[in-house]
Amino acid sequence: MTLTGWSMILLFTVLIIALAKPAGDWMYALYSRKEMPLGFLERGFYKLAGIDPTAEQSWVGYAVSLMVFNLGGIALLFAILKLQGMLPMNPQGFGGMETLLAFNTAVSFVTNTNWQNYGGESALSNLSQMAGLTVQNFLSAAVGMAVAFAFIRGFARKQASGIGNFWVDVTRATLYLLLPISIVLALAYVVMGVPQTFGPSVVATTMEGAKQTIAVGPVASQLAIKMLGTNGGGFFNANSAHPFENPTALSNFLQMIAIFVLGAGLTLTFGKAVGNIRQGWAILAAMMLLFLVGVAVAYGAEAAGNPIHHALGVAGGNMEGKEVRFGIAATALFAVVTTATSCGAVIGMHDSFTAIGGLVPMFNMQLGELVIGGVGSGLYAVLIYCILAVFIAGLMVGRTPEYVGKKIEGREMKLAVIAIAVPPLAILGLTAVACVTGAGLAGPAAKGAHGFSEILYAFSSAAANNGSAFGGLSGNTPFYNLLLALNMFVGRFGVILPVLAIAGGLAAKRRVPEGPGSFPTTGLLWIGLLAAIIVIVGGLTFLPALALGPIADQAQVAAGTLL
Repeated sequence: MTLTGWSMILLFTVLIIALAKPAGDWMYALYSRKEMPLGFLERGFYKLAGIDPTAEQSWVGYAVSLMVFNLGGIALLFAILKLQGMLPMNPQGFGGMETLLAFNTAVSFVTNTNWQNYGGESALSNLSQMAGLTVQNFLSAAVGMAVAFAFIRGFARKQASGIGNFWVDVTRATLYLLLPISIVLALAYVVMGVPQTFGPSVVATTMEGAKQTIAVGPVASQLAIKMLGTNGGGFFNANSAHPFENPTALSNFLQMIAIFVLGAGLTLTFGKAVGNIRQGWAILAAMMLLFLVGVAVAYGAEAAGNPIHHALGVAGGNMEGKEVRFGIAATALFAVVTTATSCGAVIGMHDSFTAIGGLVPMFNMQLGELVIGGVGSGLYAVLIYCILAVFIAGLMVGRTPEYVGKKIEGREMKLAVIAIAVPPLAILGLTAVACVTGAGLAGPAAKGAHGFSEILYAFSSAAANNGSAFGGLSGNTPFYNLLLALNMFVGRFGVILPVLAIAGGLAAKRRVPEGPGSFPTTGLLWIGLLAAIIVIVGGLTFLPALALGPIADQAQVAAGTLL
């Protein structure tokens, strides 16, 4: 580890904390439906769609609208990918995508996962990249924000029958937040050297005189929302390690900022909405604590390198699978940032990390990606853990638990447990299926503990709607295309639906004034308790599986039996 590396990590942390307040204020304006400069355009959309923006929806109505919208998105994207060969803006002449791969990709992008079992530059037309994938990058992020807004209203409102209007929330998030920031980011990336063109591939002559075909396309526009919306799907197969997606150290740093800024800001939106900004700062503090611990462990492991390589005379940190332009510190930081959220973009091969270095991004996803988390999804995931934490605290003080003025009772706890339990059940259940079937065992490139890690990482990534992978797994098979699609769908909507149900129940309750027996949820004790509950629940759930994978890997390295 170096002073330069830690200085970069510190600068990144400070900037995120500084940007959280203005981002949170902006999103609070969207949440509270304040009039915006483009209000006439917003009202025009509602009129064309036949939507009454003043109408409130119950949690059931909100959930139905959300599911119809997302199922329609899956069908539309599937059709675009299958019919690609007959559609315009296809200068490379790519044919339609194979059926199961198209289904996997459609589910992947609609669920904000962006798992890619294909090489973008060699499989997708410009139209598919723009009208298909990029559009869903906007909409999946907006859906996550909408659910977060609905959950916030559950805590903020009293004796209310509605939790907002899904169509209004999605429209405002897209029109006033995601779209304008993405335009600015895209222009910045173009200035830094990211291509933005409708032209075909470029043929270049190498120094040896050979001809090389270089893929280009509308990269900057997709890159902007892939990071801002914590989507992660790359225009190129190499993702953010590709020099056309990530040309410089500055672009790399800007991308990490874009990944974190909205998730951090939403915590303060929550605090402002419930009338106590300290509640938001406390949640953000717990998130940043877990983030910095993860960075320290991952950076330390990668900087220490492999002792077996050291014994062979290869000194220094672990540079295997890393972009030499960025080095160990930036790669470790990026890996933690992208898996602490639902982004999944990568600048290094996580499969080539040390055993402990690879464990950190895997465990981040298994926690539910709530260490900042995805746009919207991170906030509602951590609020579920807040409910669990105050329940435990309530048991300690001997009274009905409450959080930000709302009593947490049996219904909320049952739904919270469902929301917490669904992703682990999907991850561990489908990993077990893959490990006992020939089709599943044919996927990993490695054998033994590391091969198991490749399978476990894939299903952890899918259920957490992340999309990054241990690169050693061959996922483009009927088996993995189907099971990973199922995992992504369950991981997304198996959490969203209980969250909306909790929101509806909380909104109908009256607010309870804080009393002498109330557990304080803004101080250091609360921050520590919340972080501990998150880690303990994740640890108890996944420790046996991690022991068979990366921990066993590390034991073999320490014993000198694994290269």
